[in-house]
Amino acid sequence: MQLSIIILNYNVRYFLELCVLSVESALKNIDSEIIVVDNNSSDDSCEMIKSRFPHVKLIQNSENLGFPKGNNIGVAQAKGEYICILNPDTVVAEDTFEKVLAFAGKKKDLGIAGVKLIDGAGNFLPESKRGIPTPWVAFTKIIGLYKLFPKAAFFNRYYAQHISENQTGEVEILVGAFMFLKKELYDAIGGFDENCFMYSDDIDLSYMALQKGKNNYYFHETAVIHYKGESTSKDAVYMKRFQEAMEFFYKKHFQVSFLFSVFMKIGIVFFSFVKRIQGRPKTKIPPANYLLISASETLAKIITSVFQKKVDFLNWKEEKEVNLQSNSIRNGLQIILDNEFVSFKECIDIHERLKNKSVVFRIIPEGADFSIGSDSPNDRGEIVKMK
Repeated sequence: MQLSIIILNYNVRYFLELCVLSVESALKNIDSEIIVVDNNSSDDSCEMIKSRFPHVKLIQNSENLGFPKGNNIGVAQAKGEYICILNPDTVVAEDTFEKVLAFAGKKKDLGIAGVKLIDGAGNFLPESKRGIPTPWVAFTKIIGLYKLFPKAAFFNRYYAQHISENQTGEVEILVGAFMFLKKELYDAIGGFDENCFMYSDDIDLSYMALQKGKNNYYFHETAVIHYKGESTSKDAVYMKRFQEAMEFFYKKHFQVSFLFSVFMKIGIVFFSFVKRIQGRPKTKIPPANYLLISASETLAKIITSVFQKKVDFLNWKEEKEVNLQSNSIRNGLQIILDNEFVSFKECIDIHERLKNKSVVFRIIPEGADFSIGSDSPNDRGEIVKMK
């Protein structure tokens, strides 16, 4: 078998459905398998997988075992030469895995490959590529020096700013939302370190791949949506685990002075506090205008009934170009993409092309009765039933 996709899920049932549907579409021409590991979700994630995706291998844990152990359990049962650790709140294009496999096959020194990640509004996520968070690099991140001097090599290493978002190249650290590597290497490293519950596990795995003499790569030729905000709540538990994760990484790999440890602890508290504030729910203003991209006028009528507002309709079979009226943008526009007629690759492309235009996006997965999406990387996401 060529490829195993490992998806660790915890209480994100609707995002999981969208994710698995997109992964299925991307694996049609690949000898592959999908393994979903559920960390004791209290929603109906498992029931959904069993009913809609009966061929997917489902592993149900009796408790929340955390990110490292949950993924290790999934990888242990993987049969593919390559594995991809994938977050459940992601959407891949139909050609994502074919492109990454072709790229990986050309690299004899392949460690871990990551891809271009965008948020639910189409904006590039800088954590798609990072440097090793040595004490100095972490300091530039916490203080914000990387923003002040984005082109200075001495300050811009945290987000590997020596490589642009549209440039493939070697980087040191990749993000756990999408990590592509050979299973043989994963096993040689020992998988994710289960002493870390979550948050620095991807840093550690990337660093361990480098220590094995491999090179990690950021691959820009395919984009993947990572809704991100849905993965975890930025509450007190988040703050505690974030601090523990960074302390874990430093203790494992670096010798630092007591004074610097104290400084870093203060910095981590501040940084996690900021993250917590960013993660607080914000009051949303409903869009003034809606545009459905589909080929189903019946669906347009259903959405009009759901929102009690007129919904503009673009027939994707007849016109594959989105021309936005300035008044629609100015007053707030939500674009609803019907995946029955709009491919995942087209959905991602529309997200990227129309980013920063006061437009928000929702996707209706093929065969589903809901729309789903988020408006920023700190947004917990929105699910609306189309009934």
